Amino acid sequence: MSETPEATYRRERDSMGERLIPSSAYYGIQTLRARENFPISGYKPLATYVDACLLIKKATAIANGELGCITSEIAQAIVQAADEILRGQLRDQFVVDIYQAGAGTSHHMNVNEVLANRALEILGDRKGNYSRVNPNDHVNYGQSTNDVIPTAIRLGALLALEHSLYPALSEAIVTLEYQGEALQGVIKSGRTHLQDAVPVRLGEGFRAWAQILRDHEGRIRRAETDLYALGLGGSAVGTGLNTHPRYRHRVAEILADLLRKPLVSAPHLMAAMQSMAPFVSVSGALRNLAQDCAKISHDLRLMDSGPKTGFKEIQLPPVQPGSSIMPGKYNPVIAEMASMVCFQVMGYDSAILLAAQAGQLELNVMMPLIAYNLIHSLEILGNTLAVLAKRCLAGITANGDRCLAYAEGSLALVTALNPHIGYLNAAAVAKESLETGKSLRQIVLEQGLMDAETLSQVLNLEQMSQLPQA
Repeated sequence: MSETPEATYRRERDSMGERLIPSSAYYGIQTLRARENFPISGYKPLATYVDACLLIKKATAIANGELGCITSEIAQAIVQAADEILRGQLRDQFVVDIYQAGAGTSHHMNVNEVLANRALEILGDRKGNYSRVNPNDHVNYGQSTNDVIPTAIRLGALLALEHSLYPALSEAIVTLEYQGEALQGVIKSGRTHLQDAVPVRLGEGFRAWAQILRDHEGRIRRAETDLYALGLGGSAVGTGLNTHPRYRHRVAEILADLLRKPLVSAPHLMAAMQSMAPFVSVSGALRNLAQDCAKISHDLRLMDSGPKTGFKEIQLPPVQPGSSIMPGKYNPVIAEMASMVCFQVMGYDSAILLAAQAGQLELNVMMPLIAYNLIHSLEILGNTLAVLAKRCLAGITANGDRCLAYAEGSLALVTALNPHIGYLNAAAVAKESLETGKSLRQIVLEQGLMDAETLSQVLNLEQMSQLPQA
């Protein structure tokens, strides 16, 4: 005997009518409509973004319970439901495609419905009995998509920075500094315009990269401070309609404690709702990091090129076979992956910039795109830096003999002769060396331009490649 629809489904009603919802589902009718409306990418909300929304709902339930806007029983049930999901339960219930209704209403209601239905279970009731715990009237009390989602983007970005990007940046910097010390004694030819330049120390190049990443971390941390001012409490358009007078500041205090960040209520809630500038600022700083990380990846690949027909000044650790047809081939796959991720981050930043100015009047309806692109950028670049440090940078070794041979054979060494024999004489020596194959040293001595002792001092690669003291 087949089951009746009511046995496997429950009925829910919204302003558009009734629908059957699977009995096992914690989402409700508005989420169901969104799933039907937006079968776009198959991408579901990022876990970090869901966490940010749950933290907001936890904080708002605590604040509204304290202020008497919802009963303490309902507030406690919502907080318990949020804590359970933050610990990993019901994660499969957040099902709305990332490309959805403008401003993020669909995802927002998905969160409200899941929390309401789990709260009902906690209270010993059945899912869908919204007369007792309602997604809109209780979970969402005093809130709007229009102030919740900009706040969720802020919190999601802060979580991604703290958990993904900053630890990975730190690991990459430490690894580069270590390699800088280890490879400091290796002298190689510098190159500018992909042509020979004066000698440099291989290790100093790694230390330079460490400083570049350290500078980027500082820029990102400065941009992060733009995320601290929260528009939560602005409700629909920034006026705070249907909120308790103390709500906006209390919820900011609770979130500051939960995230251990100096979060405050924005001085102007309407401004915090309308402007996407904080996200553009963080994304721009991230794009800036990505372009330098891409350059470092390109340099690593070039220095490892070969093994017979390229520079092969360094050896990147081989991590997997490099060809399906050429045996014994190993490719710089970690560096290649890093470049791809950097390009994706740059592309996400371009989309964020376009979306940020696409809002009208009191609201920017492109926030779902900004949320996904910004948080995803932070996480994939963080993951990339962690893998780059561990599986590539930490295992790099130098081909010291090849580096030295390039340095000693570089025509750019003639630069050191300028103060002693003049630019034109030095250029003539370089030209003759290139045409005859004779060394610079041999030509200078043959022409009597310098004595042997002075020439040895001038062409001392150790001294020539030494950086000035700070």
